[in-house]
Amino acid sequence: MRANGAGVVIGGAILGALLTSASAATKLAPNDIQTTFFTGQTFTASTTSNIRYKMTFMADGRMRREPATGGTKSEGTWKLSKDGFCRTWSGGKEECFTVVNASDNKWSVLRGTTLVATWSK
Repeated sequence: MRANGAGVVIGGAILGALLTSASAATKLAPNDIQTTFFTGQTFTASTTSNIRYKMTFMADGRMRREPATGGTKSEGTWKLSKDGFCRTWSGGKEECFTVVNASDNKWSVLRGTTLVATWSK
């Protein structure tokens, strides 16, 4: 019984550490997303399948991506939402995301709770 109790304590400590580091990530407010990324300056986006793009979001609501490794060139539009931003590629449907600080000059882009890309500057 003691060995099992020790395992529970250790498992609980590990879970607590994971939850603490996850809560340390800060979700960007929609206005912060706009002032950090949607300025016409190009930045890098990497998908979870290792496709990299050069992304440019213009202040007027237009956006484009240029493939750096794989992928296809696209243009579309963006708008802020109450929790983050939404984007629509030409011929596609609107999808909405949140952006969370991941580390220095890196941000995680999430659709719901699913990581879809990492942005870096």
